[in-house]
Amino acid sequence: MNINDLTDEELLEIAHPMWDELIKYSNEGDYGNFIKKFSYGLLLGLNEVELGHQFAHSELARNLVEERDFLGLIRRGEHVTALYRVRSQTREGEWLGRMVLGYEKGEVKIFAASIF
Repeated sequence: MNINDLTDEELLEIAHPMWDELIKYSNEGDYGNFIKKFSYGLLLGLNEVELGHQFAHSELARNLVEERDFLGLIRRGEHVTALYRVRSQTREGEWLGRMVLGYEKGEVKIFAASIF
């Protein structure tokens, strides 16, 4: 199945809770739950030492505002990217949140996630 066969509404019912979990677990520094919906390929490519350092030391990654502004969806190939405006509890300004979703073994998984 191709995730792009889903309607925008169906995608948002999946994407918003997944994004909210990423923010929650990032703020908590809960690495195990943060990566639990990552695709196998993303997990293989992670530098666990670097990610662990981010959880321990990144002011931004540990202080994200849970409320988000959804900006839109970008569809390409077998993936869809959900874009969010993100804010920090401790740093002034706004960041762009990006989460790429697709199917892996019949389940929707996260193929990329970042904040710029």
